Amino acid sequence: MPNNKPSWLRAKLPSSPEYRKVLNLVEDNKLHTVCQSAQCPNMGECWSRGTATLMILGNVCTRSCTFCAIQTGRPEEVDIGEPARVADAIHKMGLKHAVITSVARDDLKDGGASAWAATIRAVRYKNPNTAIEILIPDFRGKPEYLDIVLEAKPDILNHNMETVKRLQRPIRKTAQYERSLQLLDRAKKKGFTTKTGIMLGLGEEKHEIEEVLQDIIAIKCDILTIGQYLQPTKKHETIHRWVTPEEFQYWKEFALSIGFGVVESGPLVRSSYHAEEQSARYAPSLST
Repeated sequence: MPNNKPSWLRAKLPSSPEYRKVLNLVEDNKLHTVCQSAQCPNMGECWSRGTATLMILGNVCTRSCTFCAIQTGRPEEVDIGEPARVADAIHKMGLKHAVITSVARDDLKDGGASAWAATIRAVRYKNPNTAIEILIPDFRGKPEYLDIVLEAKPDILNHNMETVKRLQRPIRKTAQYERSLQLLDRAKKKGFTTKTGIMLGLGEEKHEIEEVLQDIIAIKCDILTIGQYLQPTKKHETIHRWVTPEEFQYWKEFALSIGFGVVESGPLVRSSYHAEEQSARYAPSLST
């Protein structure tokens, strides 16, 4: 593992009353956020801007990816009241662009697809002018479960590739490279705006980064995020290197040159980081 974090990875601390407002909304509505569960370095900045990424279906994941801080184990039963509370929290935050994600729920027959659909519909009903971006698991590669989610008509469908092809098995465990590409491809072919993200610093080589970006653009994915992997605990995958801001800029320019519509690339970039601005650059109609 490399030496201490470089200066460009210093995240902003909470600095506004909005931070406390968001925290209270999350706690009062008995919700989970990926910001907290995944130890996102941008939580202080984003919550101080009055936004958070809500996480449905609990905060215990059935998978044990070696990069992720979210707890692994046996999840609780699905909370049928959660969709309404998510919709209410988004309404109270006044979000023009809401980002929702979930843990993987391989314990459920449909992988949580029906709960996803219920949540999207509840958010749409309560917040008709809010763009809905969802970051979903792969539903074990079952297209019929993905279709349940898509029938609820989210505005942006996000599913992360996370890393290069060679590192999929040691990093993502149960997930599969081709399965993730197929999910994004199916959503795109059904007319949805698609988005994905990868992390750098896990031991990937330059030609492997080029390969995954070429594979993603081959299925016409619209929005791409690239960020630095940060090790949550000593039990997780080690950091192989700190990627410089200059290299992130290089990959942004490379990705744009091969056809991506919007690319957010930087050390602290995460899937939902400045998501509203990303969608506005890609599809201005989503932010009006």
